[in-house]
This record gives sequence, C-alpha cells and structure tokens, in this order.
Amino acid sequence: MDEKLPPDERAALFEAQRPRLRAVAYRMLGSVSEAEDAVHEAWLRYDRTDASDVQNLPGWLTTVVSRVCLNLLRGRELRREEPPEAEAGEPGPTRIPDPLLRREGVADPGQGVLLGDSVGLALMVVLESLAPAERVAFVLHDLFAVPFAEIAPLIERTAAATRQLADRARHRVQDQAPAPDPDPGRQRAAVDGFFAAARAGDLGALVAVLAPGVVLRSDGGAVRSGHPVVLAGAAAVADQPVLWGGLSPFARPALVNGAAGAVAIGEGGRPLSVMAFTVVDGAIAAIEVLTDPERLAALDLSAFRG
Repeated sequence: MDEKLPPDERAALFEAQRPRLRAVAYRMLGSVSEAEDAVHEAWLRYDRTDASDVQNLPGWLTTVVSRVCLNLLRGRELRREEPPEAEAGEPGPTRIPDPLLRREGVADPGQGVLLGDSVGLALMVVLESLAPAERVAFVLHDLFAVPFAEIAPLIERTAAATRQLADRARHRVQDQAPAPDPDPGRQRAAVDGFFAAARAGDLGALVAVLAPGVVLRSDGGAVRSGHPVVLAGAAAVADQPVLWGGLSPFARPALVNGAAGAVAIGEGGRPLSVMAFTVVDGAIAAIEVLTDPERLAALDLSAFRG
C-alpha cells in the first residue's frame, strides 16, 4: 500500500472497512458507544501509521480494533466487583449489553452489517460472561472466520491454546444461548401471546408460551439493583405479576437485535424497558429485560413514541 496516498483516499479505504470493524467491536464489547470509540481509535492509529508494508488492510485493521477491545475488556475485568454466586446449574448475573432497536417492517441499512448472523441479545449476554481472551478468540474465529494462527499473537497464546479457548466459549454459547427460530412470524406470535396472557393476568397461558427451562435476565443497573436478576424455569418467570403487569400495557412491538421484542414507553414518553425474546420451537426460551433508567435514556426511542 502506498504510504503517499492522499488523505481523502486513505479515509475512503478506512470507511469501506468501518461497518465490519463496528460489527467486530460491538460483539466484543456489547456497547455501541465503546465500539464506536474502538473504531475511532483504529482510525487514529491507521492515520499516523506508515501503511506501506500493509498487504491486508482489512486484517490489519481488524487486529488493531481487536487489540483495543481486548484492552477495554481487561480493564472492565479489573474494575468489576465479584457478583453474587449463582445457584448450581443456573446462569449467573450478567450485564445485559446495549440492544440494537428498530421498528418491525422498517429497514435500517446501518444495522445490517452490525447485526449480521446470530447476534441476538441472548448470545451477547453469554459473551459478556466470557473471559477477555475467550471472547476475542470466539468472536474473531467463530463469527468472523479469522484463523487461530492470526488470533494467537493478539491474546499472547499459542494457536492450540487459542483453539481451546474458542472451543470452551463455543460450548458455553451452545449451552446458554439457544439458536432462535428463524421465522419472524413465529417469533412474533409467541411474543404477542406472552403479552396477551400478561395483560389478562392468565398465569396458565403465560406458562404455556414459555419453554420449561426459560431463563429471564433483568438488568436495572446500579440505581435499581446493582446486579442483574436471573430467574430460571417457566413457573418462576411467569410468576412476576409486578414486572409483567407493570410493563405489558405499555409494550410496543420492536425488533431487538433483529428478533421479535418490545419497547415499553410510559406516560409522557418515559422509557420503561426494552425486552428481548429468544423463541425456539414456538416457545420463549430466554428473555432479556433492560430497565436501567440511565441506559434507557441514552437509547434513541423516537421511533416508538407517539
């Protein structure tokens, strides 16, 4: 690559890679703003680097973004307080990542690459539980087909050890993030049935639309709880009259990370929650509920008001 390229041509080359870099960073960080910051940092490094020896610009930029993300993940791990232990066999409390929202039937080209394949909120929650090196290895290899030999130097492991990290992460993802039903109509039917039962106060109908092993994660942020709440089992999830009774009258259909979900908007346009659902074989297998007022206030919910 010619280091003497004019600035506008260098910028154009970078912009062509920006969507993919944002997608990598979002999967690694679970934060839209931090992902944008990581991509911006990659631009700054590219802009001040002699790129004459770079033969594979997409690969080079992916490595730069991944290294920035890895440092951010390691910093989070150092700052993180120890969460309360989960019951044996149950998923522990995990922060719910930033949701990607849009109205059903409304295209959003800006989210196309960012979402890509299989990036539902349930998957993102599991990624939050991985150690930094595990997350980087899994995201780069399984979601972006980067060879282990190229990932290994980044996380300071051998290629064999990197493969083991990705394998371990993959097993956790498969265990805790079931593959959603690919039919949007069946997803919406299950979610609509859930809210109809909740509005009617019909506990039996609510249990019927839930998978027996359904998992609910509710993240109210530091203001409300300090740690996300996790419930497992259809009876435990259905028996939340305060939660469902309070939110269901205000629920408006939404696509949350590409899957059927809902946004609850209260009186005066005040955001109450974002709810993501994972539907498997016609039943709801996972629910993520974000009620953190600070994070809700930072979301653009204008499409769901009015």
